[in-house]
Amino acid sequence: MIRTPSASYSILMRVELITRPGMLGKVTSAIGRAGGDIGAIDIVGFKKNTTIRDIIVSVADIPMGQKVVEQVKRIEGADVVSVTDRTFMIHRGGKIEIKNKIPLSSREDLSMAYTPGVARVCMAIHEDREKVYDLTIKRNTIAIVTDGTAVLGLGDIGPEAAMPVMEGKAMLFKEFGGVDAFPICLSTKDPKAIVSVVKSISSGFGGINLEDISAPRCFEIEAQLKRELDIPVFHDDQHGTAVVILAGLINALRLVNKRFEDIRVVVSGLGAAGIASIRLLLSSGVKQIIGCDRSGILYKGRRENMNPIKEEIAEQTNPERIQGTISKAMKGADVFIGLSQPGVIRSRDIKKMAKNPIIFAMANPDPEIMPEEAARYAKVVATGRSDYPNQINNVLCFPGLFRGVLDCHAREINQEMLLAAAHAIASMVGEKELSEDYIIPSVMNRRVPEKVASSVREAAIRTGVARPEGR
Repeated sequence: MIRTPSASYSILMRVELITRPGMLGKVTSAIGRAGGDIGAIDIVGFKKNTTIRDIIVSVADIPMGQKVVEQVKRIEGADVVSVTDRTFMIHRGGKIEIKNKIPLSSREDLSMAYTPGVARVCMAIHEDREKVYDLTIKRNTIAIVTDGTAVLGLGDIGPEAAMPVMEGKAMLFKEFGGVDAFPICLSTKDPKAIVSVVKSISSGFGGINLEDISAPRCFEIEAQLKRELDIPVFHDDQHGTAVVILAGLINALRLVNKRFEDIRVVVSGLGAAGIASIRLLLSSGVKQIIGCDRSGILYKGRRENMNPIKEEIAEQTNPERIQGTISKAMKGADVFIGLSQPGVIRSRDIKKMAKNPIIFAMANPDPEIMPEEAARYAKVVATGRSDYPNQINNVLCFPGLFRGVLDCHAREINQEMLLAAAHAIASMVGEKELSEDYIIPSVMNRRVPEKVASSVREAAIRTGVARPEGR
């Protein structure tokens, strides 16, 4: 498998070099031979006859990083003082904090922000519960809820180990949507207990973002909470992923001049994201979808590795009742959507697809097929990674979506709002910009969440789920 250096595996290497012509060149050459990609090089100190430098090196994985360090250590006159993983550096002590919005610099400030003045505000909400949106953080705060059972591609690693992802999610909500979000990591896997806890804390939040909860439990938890809460409940692994996939596919199909109703789609992975993507594609007009999992192609009547959700999807997909491996499903397909695990398909599978195949290989951190290999035969290649073109990243959806939802005090998030979000994202790539390497806007495009927010808000009002005071 071809592996490309990435900042996510970058190291900061402090090296003490004898002050002699050519020493730095020897170090950089050694790093290059080991596969590293050099970033900044800074002088951080001097000693007698030596210079101390900090060198940032991006590598593809931990073994490559170790190889880089070993190569440098072999150079006579070079001493590796320390090696620091830059990703671990930014997580130290956590990545988020709470700050006050108003100063507490006098007794007067304290008497208004807290006792005795706060009592009058409490009673105002007691007399009219809807005032909680105006007088507390509820209007702009969501809970990011997880049990740590399906974290990234890592699986069931527990609520503590899920915290770094939830903190990162909170950062994205704030940075791109201006939404305050807080991680709620639960030490239970019981769907009933999770529903009970979320219901109990919901009074303080304007919305609930479910995250990294394994299938099929996630479907049950989401459905129950949607029935019992009067605030939006959104499972980002399902709907956020599906929305951004649809947005990318809208533009990819524009590029190859194909229509939704004419294409054949293969979806690898029938967990939360795979099921939600299939449902959203069906509602967008796709008629031929074949789902695949560890047991091969999903078809009506299959008995192995099934659950009620898969049985429902089997009724709606694979009209030809094809059976066998994913390789068989790929024959003649127009689109491959990977939401499973690394190495699921090979370039020979893409070669037998229809003309101008589209590949969305989104397993993280390692995709179903590396883009370099897929590009041999594919017209469009997208991944979930930031170090390749066409990143299908949920951050294009959830900050703007929740911004729109909170702005209109929506009671729920419906299908029309999801479709509105997908089309809003797709619209941010103009006709002149559209290309094989640019089917989806950059995650750093600050106009995207604004467009998504306004489109979602309009859809919420149009479909009657916005509260009157939010219109």
